[in-house]
Amino acid sequence: MPLELTSLTKRFGQKVAVEDLNLTMASPGVYGLIGTNGAGKTTTIRMLLGMLPADEGTALWNGTPIPKSGLRYGYMPEERGIYMKTKVAEQLLYFARLRGMRKADAQAAVRQCLERLGVSEYANMQAEKLSKGNQQKIQLISTLLHDPELLILDEPFSGLDPLNTQLFRDLIQEMAAQGKYIILSSHQMSVVEEYCREITLMHRGKTILQGDLRKIKAGYGHTKLVLAAPEEAVQMAEGFGLRLCERRADETVFTLPAQGGDAQAEGFLRALLAANLLPVKFLLSEPTLHEIFIEKVGSAAGEGGAAA
Repeated sequence: MPLELTSLTKRFGQKVAVEDLNLTMASPGVYGLIGTNGAGKTTTIRMLLGMLPADEGTALWNGTPIPKSGLRYGYMPEERGIYMKTKVAEQLLYFARLRGMRKADAQAAVRQCLERLGVSEYANMQAEKLSKGNQQKIQLISTLLHDPELLILDEPFSGLDPLNTQLFRDLIQEMAAQGKYIILSSHQMSVVEEYCREITLMHRGKTILQGDLRKIKAGYGHTKLVLAAPEEAVQMAEGFGLRLCERRADETVFTLPAQGGDAQAEGFLRALLAANLLPVKFLLSEPTLHEIFIEKVGSAAGEGGAAA
């Protein structure tokens, strides 16, 4: 098992920041570590990398404690850390050398990464003169230079405009296709949902949901009907036990009954076709990760104490 966290626990005084966390990554890809602010995600990452000692439990890579294994890992923390007064290429070369790269290899990697992220023109500029988005690209490059096996990205999309967000998303997809192990911690549920096969949802230090995201969603069944059809069709829906949830510009969303929802939606569709009210869109959907997140965290809201 390449990555295996077993019974990880961390306390700060009387506060339990992470409690009995178990997490495994058996194959390359993107793993989602999600949760509210103070859920314990960052503490987990720091224990995983040996930056914080665990009070209990182990963090292993191929059966060996991670700090002693020689594992090539890259960590992009939520709190960004580049040298503002130092030229971009100069500090990237420094970071690469710290990772044990030979000077010629490091210089080649810096040039390649600057070009890949579209910031070659800033190589000889001080970092403070770059926009926030470009500073974030430099931070990501410093994480990738040494071609790590394991990548940990903590809120990598924070503060990015849509264009740079897409660039980062494409890059994560490329790295996953290359066989990298990536742990993604993010509040953007749509991104987690797009890339992560498995997730761990933490709240106040505890694991409240974990597993294969597709199976988790399938376990809920269809919960919504998205309809694009004439207004007469919308007015008919209530008679089939469908509750109006949301009106959008060109479609309407209904909540399906917990029991027999698919059958009632099917009956509604037959009635539309019989009335010659052909829908442009008739989509039964599982809940989004955002909706699951809200439900699970809401149900755990009565538990006390926030984690670090």
